[in-house]
Amino acid sequence: MYDRLFGAVWLLLCAGLAVIAWGFQAPFSYDPVGPRAYPLLLLVLMAAGSLWLILRPSHLEHLLTRHQSLRALLCVLVLLAYALLFEPLGFIPSTALAATVLGLLFGGRPMSCVISGVLMGVLLYVLFDLTLDVPLPLGVLSFLVE
Repeated sequence: MYDRLFGAVWLLLCAGLAVIAWGFQAPFSYDPVGPRAYPLLLLVLMAAGSLWLILRPSHLEHLLTRHQSLRALLCVLVLLAYALLFEPLGFIPSTALAATVLGLLFGGRPMSCVISGVLMGVLLYVLFDLTLDVPLPLGVLSFLVE
């Protein structure tokens, strides 16, 4: 029952945020789709998930075990920590740390999680900052640029 209530509240939140995101305007045209496309796409996906929580068949209600609920909560906490550490640590270390912890959380081997987390941080930085010209914070690695 609480998941259906959560789905309804989240759906209302998505609708409110969509109204806000619809008003996003760029002072100059640098992108063919504009600044509102990405937030609206994410909100549509979150709203679809909310609708599934609300409308799913009742025989799936007790599908989530206590262990899975704890794992989902830890996943949300890791993503919150990622958002809070993004600026101070920088993109590469925070992404590597978050990817490593999420990999461990979902049963990955420690060395594989560390290697893939570091590779993900470095390769995504190269893709976004150097290839697509999306400025990302270097944080603690800013001494490498100087």
